[in-house]
Amino acid sequence: MQEWANQLCENRQFGSKMTDSKYFTTTKKGEIFELKAELNSDKKEKKKEAVKKVIASMTVGKDVSALFPDVVNCMQTDNLELKKLVYLYLMNYAKSQPDMAIMAVNTFVKDCEDPNPLIRALAVRTMGCIRVDKITEYLCEPLRKCLKDEDPYVRKTAAVCVAKLHDINAQLVEDQGFLDTLKDLISDSNPMVVANAVAALSEIAESHPNSNLLDLNPQTINKLLTALNECTEWGQIFILDCLANYTPRDDRESQSICERVTPRLSHANSAVVLSAVKVLMKFMEMLPKDLDYYGTLLKKLAPPLVTLLSAEPELQYVALRNINLIVQRRPEILKHEMKVFFVKYNDPIYVKLEKLDIMIRLASQANIAQVLAELKEYATEVDVDFVRKAVRAIGRCAIKVEQSAERCVSTLLDLIQTKVNYVVQEAIVVIKDIFRKYPNKYESVIATLCENLDSLDEPEARAAMIWIVGEYAERIDNADELLESFLEGFHDESTQVQLQLLTAIVKLFLKKPTETQELVQQVLSLATQDSDNPDLRDRGYIYWRLLSTDPVAAKEVVLAEKPLISEETDLIEPTLLEELICHIGTLASVYHKPPSAFVEGSRGVQHKRLPGSAGSGESVESPDTGSTAAAVSEAPPAVIPSQGDLLGDLLNLDLTPPTTTGPIPPPSSGMQMGAMDLLGGGLDSLVGLDTTMGTGFGVPPAAMPASFSAPVSSGLDDLFDLGGGVGMPMGAYSPPKTVWLPAMKAKGLEISGTFARRAGVIQMEMTLTNKAMSVMTDFAIQFNRNSFGLAPAGPLQVLTPLSPNQSIEVTLPLNTVGPVMKMEPLNNLQVAVKNNIDVFYFSCQYPISMLFVEDGKMERQVFLATWKDIPNENESQFQIKDCHLNSDAASNKLQGSNIFTIAKRTVEGQDMLYQSMKLTNGIWVLAELRVQTGNPNYTVSLKCRAPEVSQCVFQGYEAVFKN
Repeated sequence: MQEWANQLCENRQFGSKMTDSKYFTTTKKGEIFELKAELNSDKKEKKKEAVKKVIASMTVGKDVSALFPDVVNCMQTDNLELKKLVYLYLMNYAKSQPDMAIMAVNTFVKDCEDPNPLIRALAVRTMGCIRVDKITEYLCEPLRKCLKDEDPYVRKTAAVCVAKLHDINAQLVEDQGFLDTLKDLISDSNPMVVANAVAALSEIAESHPNSNLLDLNPQTINKLLTALNECTEWGQIFILDCLANYTPRDDRESQSICERVTPRLSHANSAVVLSAVKVLMKFMEMLPKDLDYYGTLLKKLAPPLVTLLSAEPELQYVALRNINLIVQRRPEILKHEMKVFFVKYNDPIYVKLEKLDIMIRLASQANIAQVLAELKEYATEVDVDFVRKAVRAIGRCAIKVEQSAERCVSTLLDLIQTKVNYVVQEAIVVIKDIFRKYPNKYESVIATLCENLDSLDEPEARAAMIWIVGEYAERIDNADELLESFLEGFHDESTQVQLQLLTAIVKLFLKKPTETQELVQQVLSLATQDSDNPDLRDRGYIYWRLLSTDPVAAKEVVLAEKPLISEETDLIEPTLLEELICHIGTLASVYHKPPSAFVEGSRGVQHKRLPGSAGSGESVESPDTGSTAAAVSEAPPAVIPSQGDLLGDLLNLDLTPPTTTGPIPPPSSGMQMGAMDLLGGGLDSLVGLDTTMGTGFGVPPAAMPASFSAPVSSGLDDLFDLGGGVGMPMGAYSPPKTVWLPAMKAKGLEISGTFARRAGVIQMEMTLTNKAMSVMTDFAIQFNRNSFGLAPAGPLQVLTPLSPNQSIEVTLPLNTVGPVMKMEPLNNLQVAVKNNIDVFYFSCQYPISMLFVEDGKMERQVFLATWKDIPNENESQFQIKDCHLNSDAASNKLQGSNIFTIAKRTVEGQDMLYQSMKLTNGIWVLAELRVQTGNPNYTVSLKCRAPEVSQCVFQGYEAVFKN
């Protein structure tokens, strides 16, 4: 359609009369016969008029394919306008008339040698648009000539034609050597030819991600940057997008590219500006923070982004969605530009809401007074959605900027006094969050909140108010009466309110048992006997059993101290944010979803990452991380975002193997470790100060539900019966499955599983069982950071919905390229599984032998030298009891788990096996195994540069032998 539009515009500019609309008005019968006669007329003018009528009929959807041979006969003309029209007709109907289309080939070939460059370009462009296999082979020779044409207009058109031809027949393009010619065009003297060559190669590379067509090197980059200054707008965008895929060798090259791209920020076209911003955002990652140029670049990025906000609303919205991403990554760029995000009275609602979001992200102690004054003003607007968001924003400010909390609460109380129903309800919802963030600070306002109890009609506000009453029941004299008033219409309430009411009344009972016994029995009866909601019933039964068997335990569970809520619960998780930054200026940056979430097929779904920072002392995920072990103990309390936000994160999961960004924190001075560590070089990253989940959830393990951090009790006593992977086709140990996630902890979902190593691939083998009453779908899985960087190598493949009482076997391949953090124990793995019902957490332990790789056999001389080189204090000795294998059988059994015997010697009737194994991160473990005939106890001595792993390796030995 784009081609048609371009051609029609060109025709009109070519001198067509302004009365072309007359061609669209005729509705005569027998029109096809008249047109046939006119097309075969001897008069050139009549012939042109007839072709225009044919094109008009085609445009309004009439079938004029019967005229194909007559229109093709009109190609033999010198009139450029007529030729364009005929080519337009050919593009549309060649697919339905492939045999007839071949008639036009000779004319195409002839036109490709026409003295007029416009006709040569037109011919090659049209041939590229005719998607008929029979014609493509005839296209090769003319295309080859046009790629080397003396006229740059023809060359640039031919470059795009290569991409079109590749889409039709990729093998043909490769065989004919067009890709090499296309690469040569990057060195062309004409910038538009360079831009089109880059665009064509990028298009081909997208559909063939592993082809490495755009082999970018400093010389090529230099040519692209030279062409950048003289290209059209589209050409500049193609080149900038190509630059964004390049990874500079060092910070100097990065700075050099940034300096040459920066002038594009002042371009009039917003697409060029955003493409330049994308390049600069990516290359800034490699610039040291203390560099003067880094600060200059930050200052230069702000004005063009601000200028985008003076465009029409639709462009503003696109700019704001991109700015939202930029602010999450680098808030310092726009920290002084708060005023440009203040809402104007005539902004459309979608612009207002987006501006509001960015205002909160930029709010700081320096500008909070200004922001609050604006937000209070917005809360009196007429647009209900906007007012609601403004009230929520005040609450978010209180949570984000502690110094402003008191002023925020005061503002919210003023808004409650307005008695505007939806304002009051939103205010109560956010005050609940403020109570969670600052316990025992603002509870004096509870009385005011209780006055508005009768006006609450929205589930979220009612649930928030009930939570407040239950949580602070000891401070509210008539708490039982207030909760009882909600109980009267219990079955008419939403599930959210029913669950909150049940918990609140149980809390009240635990605080005032004598006065509320009847009330708690009433709510438990309603929840368990009269309700058909399984979640409500389950919670009711749990509370009932807790209260009836162990009230002290019930008090510890229900009234446990709650973790503080986090400052920003709607931040995009870091891995996804990195990918979206790499897609600034595209649809992905507007949707805030990776291309793979909305692009069908294989095209355009490559996962991009920002390069690692250079010279930066901070990690993206925890900018304030300290550098010593002392900093860990003085860290602020752990915080968790609300459950809804975890769900949001999981729904947008990027399920590719995650990569770390930013430098590794320096080692703790207090840790006594060897020269090497679990990561294969320097023990620094084992200290792992950043405790957020490595690939998705901003959730510190310290604040996880108990089920996450505690070991799973069922069947995990013999956890290290996990022998190790499958280094050999037969005989390798794979432990039996144990229950990792009981159904009662996961709303009916039970997960049992084990780990194995099969053909060199680490696998997590699970059985998912649905013990609930509803169907389960939309499964996804994420791992927390762990000692060896274990991460899913792909999505959790549950291809069909899991029906009630159904079980399904799932095998998840794993890799070891994920983020790393030292766990306790070392082989502990914390997992989050999401389905359409909720997000569930559990922890399990994998056998260390699963991480022993197949190339772990050391040469004898190297073994001897390494054993001597490792300090004696790194040697650990263990007893393995009740083993009844001779030394050869023991050696064979261990080799199945990639524990290799290097040498064997016998001393005084005792066999001594010298063994080596290598972990996935490159750490070598050396062992001496002593086996005495008749003695069921073996002795194993382990030596390793990271002695922390010795205990786990011993347990691996034990598990393999006792299988």
